[in-house]
Parts: sequence; C-alpha cells; structure tokens
Amino acid sequence: MSEYTEEERQIVAYLRDSVAAGERYFRAKNIADAIGLSAKQVGARLPQLAEKSDDVDIEKWGRARSTTWRVTRG
Repeated sequence: MSEYTEEERQIVAYLRDSVAAGERYFRAKNIADAIGLSAKQVGARLPQLAEKSDDVDIEKWGRARSTTWRVTRG
C-alpha cells in the first residue's frame, strides 16, 4: 500500500467503508461533510488517490455542477 497523508488516509477509509456498504458514486462535498474536511481538500486529493490507491479504484465519472467520482473495490 502506498504511503498516505493523514487526510488521504481518512478519505480512503471513508471510501472503502462506503463501497463495502454498497455506495458507488461520490462527490467531494459529500465526502468532506462526512469526514470533517473541506470539499476543496477532498477534491484536490481524489485525482492523486486515483493514481496511488490500491484499496479502492477511483474514476472520474461525470461532471454536472461538480465532479462525480465512481469508486469500486481495488
């Protein structure tokens, strides 16, 4: 597993737990609200995590008013 910052660890843990519970699509704002970070902090890290996370597969899925991320088990 790659070395994560504390914020990245929080994001990956939240995504891993949410995917296990059946969720698949996420927005940075919703993740941020759930773990106590800003949407900007989460949104800046998701593309980086998409490259280095082995725990979950993160894919930019759609963009309407904000980017939607599709997350599946890694």
